[in-house]
Amino acid sequence: MQLTSRTYDADNIAAVQELYHSNGWTDGLPIVPPTADAVQACLDWAMMSPDQLIGIEPVRGLAVTAEKLAINAVMAGCLPMHFPVVLTAWTAMMQDDFLMHGATASTGGCAVLVVLNGPIRLELGASGGFNALGNSDRATAVIGRAIRLCLINLMDVRPGAIDRSTLGHPGKFSYCVAEDEEDTTWLSLAEQRGIPKEASAVTVMAAGAPRQIMNEWTTRPEEILETFAAEMRANLRHYSIHPGNYALIIPKQLREHLQAAKWSKTDIATFVHERARIHRREWAEVGKGAVVRDRGDSVYPAMESADQLLVVAAGGPAGGFGAIIPPWLGNKSHAVTMAIGACVDCEPPKK
Repeated sequence: MQLTSRTYDADNIAAVQELYHSNGWTDGLPIVPPTADAVQACLDWAMMSPDQLIGIEPVRGLAVTAEKLAINAVMAGCLPMHFPVVLTAWTAMMQDDFLMHGATASTGGCAVLVVLNGPIRLELGASGGFNALGNSDRATAVIGRAIRLCLINLMDVRPGAIDRSTLGHPGKFSYCVAEDEEDTTWLSLAEQRGIPKEASAVTVMAAGAPRQIMNEWTTRPEEILETFAAEMRANLRHYSIHPGNYALIIPKQLREHLQAAKWSKTDIATFVHERARIHRREWAEVGKGAVVRDRGDSVYPAMESADQLLVVAAGGPAGGFGAIIPPWLGNKSHAVTMAIGACVDCEPPKK
């Protein structure tokens, strides 16, 4: 089947850039021209026809096709081998639990965090090591950017239009991390969330900016994790008391102390769930006393349950650093995990 999107002629690459910038089709950075051949190559890699319906955005009823996703993936710099990740991440974002419209239209200014798991990380050269939350590699950079360009061009998530962010954060350019599965004894995030180890998967989360922590003065798991929990308590005090998915990014140096003590991701989540909570009266200490009223003794946990914590092994090999990534607005949006190119726990075909 032929591509159906409108085509444009341009004399040179500079003219292409001006065409896209003048129409508001970019994130402010230069794009790769989405030629018909490049778009078709993505579709061929994923074995999809241009008109394949990926999903319908549940709030505004906007249909998204494979062709439109492929166009924006090429613009972001994706190669055909990156495209199945973009497809799956977008499919996950369109689930009701994720609440795409709310997360992308809010004044809170969150971005879509994408976590890669499984063999596809190695196939794409996606690194979970140095600079894991930055420009660590080509794959995570372009996949994350493709998600943002798709939001801009397919859902009109532009500043001042659907996107009503007061501040936003740099994750709105690209917010994708690969888990360092080879250098940890822990289950991967995807395995914890029901995906078999041999399958590749993505997890999407409506997320605030990373909040970096450091603790190089102990090897005790409780003390290390107390530093993470303290930063989560700070988020509850300074930003929002609504519980939801938080992500912990734990690099190698701190991870090794936890693993040496035989702490699993489940142990970590249980401990942090108990420690990451505040009393409402603490809001008075940060200028929010007007909302405390007679509920000062009410307790607010960062998560309703320990399994809402997403623990991700990623980061460079040295330095006692880590990060917490807070939710956009508690349980308004839930993290969604999906297998790439596979059907896990699908219903058997009807006879």
